[in-house]
Amino acid sequence: MASKASSEVPASGSPARIPALPGLGTTWYERGTRYWLRRASGALLWFLVLAFFCYIALVLYGSFRASLPSTVRTVWDWAQVALSFVALVWGWRVQRRDHHKKLLDPPSPDRARRAKRDETRRSTGLAVAGRVLLLVAAPVAPAFAAGCVGWVLAAFTVREYPSEVGARQALEHSRTFVGGQKRLR
Repeated sequence: MASKASSEVPASGSPARIPALPGLGTTWYERGTRYWLRRASGALLWFLVLAFFCYIALVLYGSFRASLPSTVRTVWDWAQVALSFVALVWGWRVQRRDHHKKLLDPPSPDRARRAKRDETRRSTGLAVAGRVLLLVAAPVAPAFAAGCVGWVLAAFTVREYPSEVGARQALEHSRTFVGGQKRLR
């Protein structure tokens, strides 16, 4: 089911100015080869970072695991497998719910840029805090990493980002209202 702002609905007329979105630029408007290359390169970069994160989580878990007796180790390993599967599904569901919520109130291009800028500012502090958390969470590091994998998979397998929907709505709004007056079609 396509909303009025969806990319499935053809745009009428030509826009005055297509807003640039963080990570996508203006390629979101036509969704051509450049658009899909940007989405694929963003996903590839995230998956490389995530692969490194999973490697670190497994190394931390291995160091914790080595100190356990063999019978406890076997039980703990199977518990980690089950917990990791649950965390993978949970990460997927959290991201999809958040995506759906954002589609109900998609951000305008300016709001999307502000959110990206705020997210970038917070990421440095979160990265430092995350290092400490990883050391404390070594016993459940694989499950934590699996939750992150599910979250990232869900984030990059959506058909359309909420910022694209918001930009389409803003573009449609700018076509409808020109110079503060409603334009007749």
